[in-house]
Amino acid sequence: MISKTKDDAQKLTRPVSFRLTDADHAAYQAKVKASGLTPSKFFREAVLTNRTQIVARPKASPEWGRLLYLFNKASNNINQLAYRANADHLAGVVSEDTYSRILADLHGLAHYMKAAIKDAG
Repeated sequence: MISKTKDDAQKLTRPVSFRLTDADHAAYQAKVKASGLTPSKFFREAVLTNRTQIVARPKASPEWGRLLYLFNKASNNINQLAYRANADHLAGVVSEDTYSRILADLHGLAHYMKAAIKDAG
């Protein structure tokens, strides 16, 4: 896969630095953390758009993170089962009827998982 490179006009090549007191630095770090942005993106967003207030992204709950982890694992397993069913079908090990039922069941699982993610969000 070929990665796209930025032309010279788009590369971030000019560093900007400034000094803060310990109290101001702590406040700055808290705002950066609450924004969900990197310090560089936060600073560019605030300065270049003349924004004095950055809207923080909502934090995902630990349950949401766990749900995504489990769904990613399950999605991987569903993909492996679909691959195996397809390979066995092509090899003549699985009948057309069985193959169709397996794919329908896997498709149903994927559909229910997507609905659960949408409902949880």
